[in-house]
Amino acid sequence: QVQLVESGGGLVQAGGSLRLSCAASGRTFSNFRMGWFRQAPGKEREFVALISQSGGSAYYAESVKGRFTISRDNAKNTVSLQMNSLKPEDTAVYYCAATPSSRVVVTPPAYNYWGQGTQVTVSS
Repeated sequence: QVQLVESGGGLVQAGGSLRLSCAASGRTFSNFRMGWFRQAPGKEREFVALISQSGGSAYYAESVKGRFTISRDNAKNTVSLQMNSLKPEDTAVYYCAATPSSRVVVTPPAYNYWGQGTQVTVSS
């Protein structure tokens, strides 16, 4: 089992920044690729970003590329999402998730463990 707890969400004006963090506990953190997803009201959960087990590779949804940066600290069992130049359409509940896969996986069913989510609201 892996327990994931997100933090760092909040209300920010368009153009602002937020940094989300996800703390992991349980099984060996460095064995898992970590992803961030988001879900807006009435919409399906969508992929945002993914980082490899070592942190050497990262992948982003086109909608956030160049604005968001995912990173991880395997010594501290944390993964973070730095979000810059936020837009109202970034408003959603953001979830971190863990998968043992070594492939680039962007669909929620591929992830075994999920956090409870943190709300991000971007005002115009």
